[in-house]
Amino acid sequence: MSELAVVSLSGGMDSCVTAAMAKAQGFELALLHADYGQRTQEREKQAFRDIAEFYGVPASRRLIIGFDTLKAIGGSALTDASIALPEGELDRPGVPVSYVPFRNAHLLATCVSWAEVLGATAIFVGFVEEDSSGYPDCREAFLRSFEQTANLGTKPETNLAFHAPLLHLRKAEIVAKGRELGAPLHLTWSCYQSEQEACGHCDSCHLRLRGFQQAGFPDPIPYAFIPDSLKV
Repeated sequence: MSELAVVSLSGGMDSCVTAAMAKAQGFELALLHADYGQRTQEREKQAFRDIAEFYGVPASRRLIIGFDTLKAIGGSALTDASIALPEGELDRPGVPVSYVPFRNAHLLATCVSWAEVLGATAIFVGFVEEDSSGYPDCREAFLRSFEQTANLGTKPETNLAFHAPLLHLRKAEIVAKGRELGAPLHLTWSCYQSEQEACGHCDSCHLRLRGFQQAGFPDPIPYAFIPDSLKV
C-alpha cells in the first residue's frame, strides 16, 4: 500500500506541479486548500476542485479550511481591498504588499494536524525560494525549522517528512517539469486579482508569464492582457 502525503494545494501552478511530483513519487494524495479571504478565493477553490478531480482524489481526502483570522488581521493586499496591488515589477526590492503575514505557518500547522489524523508520512508544499515574490515564509530555512517543530509537537509515531520539490527551481523549470509530468496546468489559477481572466498585471501573473515565456510555451489559461515583453 502506498504512503499518504498531504499536499497543500492553492490551485496555482506551483502547488499543482508539486502534487504531480508527489504522485510521481508513488504517494497517495490528500489535498488541502486554504481559504483566507483572498481576492480570488472562489476561482482558486474551483482550481483546487478541478485538480483534485483530475487526479481522482476521493472526497474524504479533500479538505478546504477557512482561515478567517488572516482576513481579520489584514495587512496584505490579498486580504484587504483598501491596499492596492501594484503592477508587476519583478525586480522590486523588499517584501511585497501581497505577502500575507505568516500565512504559511498557519497552513503548515493545519497540514500537520490533518496528516496526524490521516496517518500520512509526508507533507508537500509548493514553496519557491529562488524565483518568487520574496515571501519570507517560503524560505527553506523556515520550512526545515517548521518540520522540526512539527515532529517535536506530534505523536512519536507520526514522523513527518516535509517536501518542497520546487524550492530551488526557476519558474521556467517548473513549467517544464509540469509538462513533463502531465500536470493539468490548464486547470490552475495564479492571478491575484481577477477571477474570469487573469489580469496580466499583478506580480503573480508576471512571474507565471515569464516562466512560460522562458520555457518556450504559451500559458494555457486566459488573460485579459499580456505585456508584449512577456509574450511567447
